[in-house]
Amino acid sequence: MRVLLLGGGGREHALTWKINQDPLLSKLFVAPGNAGTARLAENVPLNPMNFEAVARFIERESIDMLVVGPEEPLVEGIRDFMEANCKRTELLIVGPGRAGAALEGSKRFAKDFMARHGIPTAAHLAVTRDNFRAGVEFLRRQPPPRVLKADGLAAGKGVLIIDDLEEAIRELQLILDGKFGKAGERVVIEEFLSGIELSVFALTDGRDYKILGSAKDYKRVGEGDSGLNTGGMGAVSPVPFADDEFNRKVEQRVIIPTIRGLQADGIPYKGFIFFGLMNVGGEPRVIEYNARLGDPETEVVIPRLSVDLLPLLVAAERGTLGQANHALDAGYRAAVMLTAGGYPGPYDKGHPIEGLDRVRDSLVFHAGAADRDGLVVTAGGRVLAVSARGDTLREALQRAYADVEKIQFKDAYYRRDIGRDLLA
Repeated sequence: MRVLLLGGGGREHALTWKINQDPLLSKLFVAPGNAGTARLAENVPLNPMNFEAVARFIERESIDMLVVGPEEPLVEGIRDFMEANCKRTELLIVGPGRAGAALEGSKRFAKDFMARHGIPTAAHLAVTRDNFRAGVEFLRRQPPPRVLKADGLAAGKGVLIIDDLEEAIRELQLILDGKFGKAGERVVIEEFLSGIELSVFALTDGRDYKILGSAKDYKRVGEGDSGLNTGGMGAVSPVPFADDEFNRKVEQRVIIPTIRGLQADGIPYKGFIFFGLMNVGGEPRVIEYNARLGDPETEVVIPRLSVDLLPLLVAAERGTLGQANHALDAGYRAAVMLTAGGYPGPYDKGHPIEGLDRVRDSLVFHAGAADRDGLVVTAGGRVLAVSARGDTLREALQRAYADVEKIQFKDAYYRRDIGRDLLA
């Protein structure tokens, strides 16, 4: 099977690592890829948002399966485009069409969907310039902190949590005035949920599903969950507090109603679903949906999958997922992200990375790394995810941190408390 994977981050390196082991695979291309994917597959200089160029490559290389890693191509309708325009009519596509990807692309759509299908979430109000006053009144009724979310994709920067009422009102006006561009033409104001955040991942063919496990990531740049939000400083899987009873509630109250809701609304959905959840006193509430796998959660979730991935992806596209084999490693995974100094603010690129050959007990997934004259150098804010396995979470964390310390580049930074809050 000839596969094209779109994307170039740590998520795509983890998927490349897994797909590369599959007996079904004959050739794997990654577009645009990174220094890590280049060691396992063939990187190709394609922009995932240039659908015409992607289609031409698929036709020229006789690609059998297209796997879409990032959210933007999904939200902009790459599946719809390929189904309508690609001459490779037998192409298998992993990822929903535009209608399904709206679960991630529009927070208002997602909230309306949850309300329509009885899926537990926070109280909310969608606000535009036309009902700004109603938004202000909704903010006044909410106890602090207040949550403001730009409706569309805002590169992970479109969520504000604000204690002061007057500041929240000012920020609401600024977002509607263009602070986050078109993503903020509509704002969803939400009730703040107090609890512990986690994510659950599933693969679906639109009728059946396979749960790929739970994960907790760490968004703040500083230890003790302090400082600015980032794309993710680390993750662990599974989440210890997500016990059998909690997972049963997630499946019955969130996953099944979501898939049945998509069917009821006539929205075909084949691909991954990310359920961003809050554990509120043992009860799951949905914070958000993603129409793809998360990053850095993929770097701990995918290595726990103890069966080949390609047969699952084929079954998801062909509607036979209910008959597919599926199993997860009973151990734990922990990933620690090494970032460039200054991230998530301004940072330098191009620093050589040393010590990768000394890592023994971990997988190192490249997120922002590139090849330059035979050297691996930094090329992004989040540079590497060091992912280790252990029979216990403590063991997985010890192994990951031991290998993190073997890797050096100028101004490298990492949080030293990933997973510490979950240790008994």
